[in-house]
Amino acid sequence: MLDPSIENTQTQSISRTFWRYTLPAIAAMLVNGLYQIVDGIFIGHYIGFEGLAAINMAWPVIYFMVGFGIMVGMGSGSLLSIQRGKGDTRAAPTILTSSLMIMLGLAAISTTILIACSDLFLKAQGGAGNTLVMAQEYIGVFTWGAVITVIASAIPLLIRNDESPNIATGLMVLGAVINIALDYLLIGVFDFGLLGASMATISAQAVVCVLGLIYFCSARSSINWSAKFSWFNASFAKQIVLLGSSSLFMYLYTSFVFALHNRLFTEYGTPLTVGAFAIVGYLMVLYYLVAEGIAEGMQPPVSYYYGAEQHENINKMLKLSVKVTLIAGTSWVLLLNLLPETMVGLFNNDDPLLIATAIDGIKMHLFAMPLDGFIALSSIYFMATNQGVKALVIACGNMLIQLPFLMILPKFLGVNGVWMAMPLSNIALCLIVVPMVWLDIKARAKKANQAKSEHTKSEQTKSNKAELNQAAVAL
Repeated sequence: MLDPSIENTQTQSISRTFWRYTLPAIAAMLVNGLYQIVDGIFIGHYIGFEGLAAINMAWPVIYFMVGFGIMVGMGSGSLLSIQRGKGDTRAAPTILTSSLMIMLGLAAISTTILIACSDLFLKAQGGAGNTLVMAQEYIGVFTWGAVITVIASAIPLLIRNDESPNIATGLMVLGAVINIALDYLLIGVFDFGLLGASMATISAQAVVCVLGLIYFCSARSSINWSAKFSWFNASFAKQIVLLGSSSLFMYLYTSFVFALHNRLFTEYGTPLTVGAFAIVGYLMVLYYLVAEGIAEGMQPPVSYYYGAEQHENINKMLKLSVKVTLIAGTSWVLLLNLLPETMVGLFNNDDPLLIATAIDGIKMHLFAMPLDGFIALSSIYFMATNQGVKALVIACGNMLIQLPFLMILPKFLGVNGVWMAMPLSNIALCLIVVPMVWLDIKARAKKANQAKSEHTKSEQTKSNKAELNQAAVAL
């Protein structure tokens, strides 16, 4: 079955289709981000900068599990939409079960990595003393709940691509509400610290997993389970991993960058600087989640248009997505600079030095933030149009290009160099990504014009034949 919201572009505008998919995706990403942000708010107020530093060191270690889930969710979601665009709905059950098999394997790999290397990763970031102990407590719960985190990250994306974006968003809202309630009980009331934060998150994710799996077994899902399907298809699995790999690298990029920043802030600053970076990171993540939501909302229609060879609609959807991404990023930067004390106060309002350090970080670290959103959007765009290699190059480049900036700037500017490395590297990467996207837009415009020309010739030929037939009848 073709998605009725994107099937007939003559009766439904690109803008309406964009917002129908993007608004639920943005809401879903923001709600998903609340797991991390709410943890930070409770920890900042109940534990202080040491707790913020600990969770900021723990998240890069476990974030790759979320990346595994997003990779499978985005890859299989893109594949489902592409197949629908081609008019093939029989492959859907096999795509879904293959993605589940991949997630189970990745969860086992995640648990093994955390058991073997989590302490090493924390110490490499400069973790020591009480900060190290709290970070270890936080990671311990996720080590044995890896399968829950991986599936919970992927399943809302699969539901969204099953033509149910509102259900996907509602499921994530429910998980966020449960997480907030449990954070209050386990951190604020029972004083379990970071252990309580991790227990709250994993419990909320477990609810999302169970309800998501129930959805796919119910009549609400458009997948026809009565059709013949295979539990695992190697060809589909390869496509899922290739299409979604850029999303994985985006999360690995986040983990890597946060970990390296933690290390450098520890080396050139203090644990308080790491705590301030955690606050700035939460504020950055709020925009990044919006940008990611815009990109993920763009993906199903663009994948459908790609499968249906509607190149003009692809370009319209991309241009609208870029415009909204840049406007949202610019607006957020202005708000952070106009009301820095208010924004930082969400996470801590009783430590003047921490607040002052975080405000300095906002000014130096986030001035090029809209470009980060554009880079993420570009990667997912290439993934949605079955250009996995380009998507992967952008995602990897986003991570690698920061290394020289992070290695060189702090030697000359100290802690300020650490703050400024990411925005300057984003500017440098955009000098490469912008031409890539522009050339792709031009190529699609050419294909669209060729298709129009061929259609016009075909219609003219039909018209000429009709006139000849009428003339023959008249004779």
